Amino acid sequence: MAAVALALCLGVLGACGDGSDQGSGPDRGVQPPTSTRTGETPDGRGPTGGSDALRGKVIVIDPGHNGGNARHPGEINRLVFVGNGRKPCDTTGTSTNDGYSEHAFTWDVSKRLAKLLRERGAEVKLTRENDTSVGPCITERAGIANRAKADAAISIHGDGAPASGHGFHVIEPIGVRGFNTQIVGSSRTLGTAIRDAFHGGTGLPFSTYRGTRGIDRRDDLGGLNLSKVPKVFIECGNMRNSSDAAKMRSAAFRQRMAESLANGFAAFLAR
Repeated sequence: MAAVALALCLGVLGACGDGSDQGSGPDRGVQPPTSTRTGETPDGRGPTGGSDALRGKVIVIDPGHNGGNARHPGEINRLVFVGNGRKPCDTTGTSTNDGYSEHAFTWDVSKRLAKLLRERGAEVKLTRENDTSVGPCITERAGIANRAKADAAISIHGDGAPASGHGFHVIEPIGVRGFNTQIVGSSRTLGTAIRDAFHGGTGLPFSTYRGTRGIDRRDDLGGLNLSKVPKVFIECGNMRNSSDAAKMRSAAFRQRMAESLANGFAAFLAR
């Protein structure tokens, strides 16, 4: 009965409401996250891999962009090779219309996610240590996960699409010969697990403007092209859309996003 009631609450919440390579307001109208039993999705829909799925696993979280990037254009605009071309080292990211920055959003969600994963026994590495520095370059963001021999990795973002579009999408790699072809299949399995857990746990709809049923595939993102471990990007919502932005500004909803992502990793690693 508790699970049914929780699912109904999430249904109510869901009704209320171009990525770069790195691809705080009131909480009114946003319900706070609810605690869940280990191995169960936040909406009580069933198992996500059990209590031990994350224990001993290495997960790398890449919070997109960085707070100091805008003050160092020369450094972040430096071109780096991404397997099939050259792209800027990093970018500044986007923001909501009232100024809540993508780099602050990704840093907050990443810290919340790291805490949850560690509590469930995972070893977690972040690609940056704070939200005030510059970079690192997209090549190094991929390199950190590669050197760690991560079991899975994710790059967390908020999109800056036209305001008419809303919803989230997960970006999976397309194979780039000589670089990432060996992890395309496992990354797609990871992408499906993350997509399903995020959709079920947050109630957010699939993107209305990019991808199909919450999944997009690209070969122009250095973070995916250079990865040697299963990896995806997630655009958690469109920061230019007022409904998505209200949720992304909410600390309670960011916690809910983090819980959903943790369950997605558990589902993937339990396979």
